[in-house]
Amino acid sequence: MCGIAGILNLTEREAPGIDALTRMVGALRHRGPDEFGLYRDERCGLGHARLSIIDVATGQQPLSDATGEHWLAFNGEIFNYVELRAELQALGHRFRTQSDTEVIVEAYRAWGLAAFARMNGQFALGLWDGRRLVLARDAVGIVPLYLSEHGGRLYFASEVKAIFAADPNLPRRIDPLALEETFSFWTVVPPRAVFTGVEELRPGYLRVYEAGRWREQPHFQARYPLGEEGAFRGTPEDAAEAVRHALEEATRLRMLRADVPVGSYLSGGLDSSLVAALGLRAMGSRFQTFSLRFQDAEYDETGFQREMVSRLESDHHEVVVSRADIARVFPQVIAHTERPILRTAPAPLFLLSALVRAHGIKVVLTGEGADEMFAGYDLFREAKVRRFWARAPQSLWRPRLLERLYPYLQRSPVSQQAMARQFFGRNLSGWRDPGFAHDTRWQGTAALKRLFAPAVREAVRGSDVVGELLASLPPEFPRWSFLAQDQYLEVRTLLSGYLLSSQGDRMLMAHSVEGRFPFLDSEVIALANSLPAEYKLRGLDEKRVLKQAARDLVPQSILERKKQPYRAPDALSFVGPDTPEYVAAALRPEEVARIGLFDPEVVERLWRKCRERSEDGQFSNADNMAVVGVLSTQLLHQQLVDGVDRSLPSIEWRTFVDRLGPQS
Repeated sequence: MCGIAGILNLTEREAPGIDALTRMVGALRHRGPDEFGLYRDERCGLGHARLSIIDVATGQQPLSDATGEHWLAFNGEIFNYVELRAELQALGHRFRTQSDTEVIVEAYRAWGLAAFARMNGQFALGLWDGRRLVLARDAVGIVPLYLSEHGGRLYFASEVKAIFAADPNLPRRIDPLALEETFSFWTVVPPRAVFTGVEELRPGYLRVYEAGRWREQPHFQARYPLGEEGAFRGTPEDAAEAVRHALEEATRLRMLRADVPVGSYLSGGLDSSLVAALGLRAMGSRFQTFSLRFQDAEYDETGFQREMVSRLESDHHEVVVSRADIARVFPQVIAHTERPILRTAPAPLFLLSALVRAHGIKVVLTGEGADEMFAGYDLFREAKVRRFWARAPQSLWRPRLLERLYPYLQRSPVSQQAMARQFFGRNLSGWRDPGFAHDTRWQGTAALKRLFAPAVREAVRGSDVVGELLASLPPEFPRWSFLAQDQYLEVRTLLSGYLLSSQGDRMLMAHSVEGRFPFLDSEVIALANSLPAEYKLRGLDEKRVLKQAARDLVPQSILERKKQPYRAPDALSFVGPDTPEYVAAALRPEEVARIGLFDPEVVERLWRKCRERSEDGQFSNADNMAVVGVLSTQLLHQQLVDGVDRSLPSIEWRTFVDRLGPQS
């Protein structure tokens, strides 16, 4: 993937400045260090930082059609570009490059805004045709795109830091409602972004600017069966075969449609193991795999990883992560996430992508998305148990099914029956309500809002971010199965805003590595969404059909292992004798008070409590999230609100088209 940036004049004024575009592209050079390009006319400027993967020789951007009327800055990949290119050639279109970028331009010329619904890929883009600007983002939000209007101009970019780099006078302030959402959903939900005056384009949407105004429309909408309508017709065995075929094709496209070597992440779980096995089949020869290991045994999956490596016979590489490693890189992690986080899990992935790049790999396959598409999370099983319990709320044995959940947690929320009944038994009467599956998570996270400063609590008083989210659900939502409802909300919130962002794109692109996600292929998504709920979650057996599809490719031990989601040490990473100086500096009462987002006294009590428990490590889930949430927010403010970089980076433009001056 790459980095894109642009400026559009919304009113009559001078053309976008080259210095501003240069600063924007310079702020994105980690996303695309290979080449830099710029286009500018009297209304619009486009900038591009390229990570060369497809058509290395002639795929420079911004790229235009043959007439020079349509200009595109594009970040991502269109995996069906070969097929689209053939369609367009049959319509008479001619191509000068072998890139998927040129296919987008010609597809837009042929089909207009309808072109984007035809694209199977991961992308964010800005396309200027001389009168209107089209911004678009892929279906599930793999690739980021931010925008901000200020002073009669629209600024857009792959990352917020590039927007801030365009003009030092742009307002910089963390939005209290963004904190309200983060401390509810673990993330902000587009179109809201973390900073006041900045928006994130919603996944699956287009936004069109024309004549100083804009309109927005979806090019993708999730669809689940409405009774028999739209449902997969076939046995579970038929479904497993269809899933296997769809994943094979999705992986083949992601392996072979690259002009550079492709590797694979390998966690030791079913999803990454299956993707790596399919990747090896597509390549037909040995390839490189990469794994995280942890010094803390609670988080480590080395045994399963090595069993899969033995089967693949891959060239395998590992990075062993300690608590000290997490603390050491955490400020860099936050500089790239550009948002508060409640878990340290992105930090080891930052180190893993550095390992990938050190071995000369620019592209890796990952198993992300499988749990959302095939119902792999304990949240889905928990909701099923709670709905079963709600039909007989006086039952003593139905809630005992909760004891089968969260076996990987040392301090499991179901380990003490009385507390589990109280916590999971809340709001059972609302078992038919939208959001029922998520309310335990949302309520548990919302308890952290006790940390907010009085000014923040006042700013969010009367807001209802959960109600706002539920009010925006599609009209057909109530007609979907309960599992489909739960899956939709998980994709809408955690997948896009956290897993694909903080743990995905940002940690990969921090070291100029592109992630590719076979489970998020448009054909795989459509097939998974069409499956009956019991094909995905049978009883409490998650990902049933996926396990069947993988049975000859993945060792039985991995197929049968208990679900263990990826996790990392949280608060424990920041306490003890080797705590980095920045931690205490960011959490000291004077600094907390200066930034003004959290209550200094509450934070001081939390921090003291964690230091006192550093030896036994008995941190509750709430304490873990509180420490990481406060620390990450403090660092974010220091870096992106306090920090203003007015320097002009040195860029050697490969493509520089300036319609206000000489062209080259």
